[in-house]
Amino acid sequence: METRQLGSTGHEVAPIGLGCMGMSWGYAESQRDDTSSVEVIRRALDAGPVLLDTADAYGDGHNETLVGRALAGRRDDAVVATKTGIVVQDLATRTLGRNGSPEHIRHSADSSLRRLGVDVIDLYYLHRVDPLVPLDESWGALADLVREGKVRHLGLSEVTREQAATAHRAHPVAAVQSELSLWTRDPLDPRTGISGWCADNGAAFVPFAPLGRGFLTGRYRSADAFEAGDFRATNPRFGGEALAANLRIVAVVEEVAARHGATAAQVALAWTLTRGDHVVPIPGTKQLRYLAANTAAADIRLSARDLADLDAAPAAVGSRY
Repeated sequence: METRQLGSTGHEVAPIGLGCMGMSWGYAESQRDDTSSVEVIRRALDAGPVLLDTADAYGDGHNETLVGRALAGRRDDAVVATKTGIVVQDLATRTLGRNGSPEHIRHSADSSLRRLGVDVIDLYYLHRVDPLVPLDESWGALADLVREGKVRHLGLSEVTREQAATAHRAHPVAAVQSELSLWTRDPLDPRTGISGWCADNGAAFVPFAPLGRGFLTGRYRSADAFEAGDFRATNPRFGGEALAANLRIVAVVEEVAARHGATAAQVALAWTLTRGDHVVPIPGTKQLRYLAANTAAADIRLSARDLADLDAAPAAVGSRY
């Protein structure tokens, strides 16, 4: 099986990981099925070692507990990544805040270890930089966890090049996570993009939402496709004129997919893998059939023509949030 080096962690992982957030909240919550989700995670581990991505904020601890259930007896098949720094202020409305204080980070790490049922977290991200806490303080608390043996490696989520460099000077940044897909290409900007910083500094770049929150699969062609409470129902890119314009991106992906006898989702994932050997995307799914299709995307080899067509796809209309 092809593997990729996960930054400076020393871990070799499957080229496509598994984002677990949607199993707990955010997307189509009426379809949440913990038993099925545990089976999806365990099936992903069959292709291990695989990068599993969760966070204490996802479902206010529910997602970590879910991942912990799936990991029982399978710890060596996974590289476990979780996050701290976002706090759930109201679970029902998904109202979030930030807390990057050292005290909160230490408490969060202990809670995550307990919910995950592991002795050490392989990759621990600062989920967001807290504007009220100096990054040096948050990063210093995370580095202390490494020295204490509770965490192996540290990462950052949704940061600038300058923030990554500041943290890296104090303790190695093993990975940076941010949104990247054919409709969110900002991390690839040669001047400001964080993916290039990762490549230059030996860190992995871990794209979340590499399928455009499902949009690039071609399954969502109307804002009415989402149930009440689904994050995407109010997302600017999924509504009205923006959605109609963004379907032009899907049309390009589907055209390339037809050449390969593949799905649009597989081509969208294959495109992210061509952005560099340091890139390990983490698409999420609650269904076994989509997990299998996503994993198979690593076998697709896009031609120069394919890449030219995909790179020329129009930019997305509407903000990310």
